[in-house]
Amino acid sequence: MSTNTTGEQQHGPESRQVLTFILGNETYGVDILRVQEIRGWTAVTKIPHAPAHVLGVLNLRGSIVPIVDLRMRFALERAEYTAITVIIVMSVVTPSGRRDFGVVVDGVSDVVDVNAAEVKPAPDLGERSATEYLLGLVTIAERMVVLLDIDRLIGRELTAIGGSEDTEPLAADAA
Repeated sequence: MSTNTTGEQQHGPESRQVLTFILGNETYGVDILRVQEIRGWTAVTKIPHAPAHVLGVLNLRGSIVPIVDLRMRFALERAEYTAITVIIVMSVVTPSGRRDFGVVVDGVSDVVDVNAAEVKPAPDLGERSATEYLLGLVTIAERMVVLLDIDRLIGRELTAIGGSEDTEPLAADAA
């Protein structure tokens, strides 16, 4: 069983489980209830005229799932896909309903319990910053974890793939 940031067992309304993953030297987290599947890197089918960070689509048991490279989306340096590169398939709430979406990350870390009282708000980095996609920041095992609001980040991505919203890379130093 996972532990919270203080090392105690805790499952309550003030606590939630988060899947942590690595992008470059940073650790990010998403609500574990949104994660549908974690799978090894698989080549995708490219879609013409898609933004550079949208790698293409994958056929997962009959469903066509868009795949985004979060390194590219966050304007981080590109990395080679290796044996530890994974695709996290998540269920995302969009204005048109729930959809599955995949994100490519360098590797997954752990599932941890996060106490809501220990989550710090994201800093105000200006008008056009990536903090609008953050739920906050929390320290886990002496490491700062950036908690992502996957609905805002990926919901926007789904709109952008449809061509109705810009898709500039997000600031790499949002945290």
